[in-house]
Amino acid sequence: MFVRRAYIREPDRPAQRGQWPFAVPCVSQLADEGLRFTAPVTFLVGDNGSGKSTLVEAIAEGFKLDAYGGRLAAKRGRPNPQRTPLGDVLTLETTAAGSRMLGGPRSHKHGFFLRAETAFNLTENLGGVPGYWDADTASMSHGEGFLTIFSEMMSKPGFYVMDERDHADERGADNESVAAPRSPRGAKRRHTSLYLVTDNGDENAG
Repeated sequence: MFVRRAYIREPDRPAQRGQWPFAVPCVSQLADEGLRFTAPVTFLVGDNGSGKSTLVEAIAEGFKLDAYGGRLAAKRGRPNPQRTPLGDVLTLETTAAGSRMLGGPRSHKHGFFLRAETAFNLTENLGGVPGYWDADTASMSHGEGFLTIFSEMMSKPGFYVMDERDHADERGADNESVAAPRSPRGAKRRHTSLYLVTDNGDENAG
């Protein structure tokens, strides 16, 4: 694991909780109690609008990932990336492995944020870009592009965040998961953290 806890330091906690995102119950609870991770795989489950993506974006930012999406320690990012209101005050308590990764050389930093709203732009524009993947994902289907990102960007133990919430099921609930992928052969699974946000899908689909 790379992260033990997500929390907001006392001086950064808003005095008033009436404005977004701190009016959202799960964010308000995070501000009061923090969020502790006890295993490499964690699932965040809740209805649409319950704040799951808000939490996950901020957690990604806490590990120096861009809330827009993309890889950890990218050579070129957005010119003026803006942090989310929660990401601006959220602090991650990292494990020794997490501290080593964040403080180490770029070649040792393995992390990726796959965000639903920007995933299409990533598959359209990053195929063949050094540091990403060689395949032409712009010519692939949505699913093929995602699988390419998984296999090329998440094959090593690292910190991975995924937010896929386009299609809520007919019950109106999403699942947001924090999970670890299968580690490569010989890799130490205990040093893998993956934050995954996904929907339930349509259980009646073929």
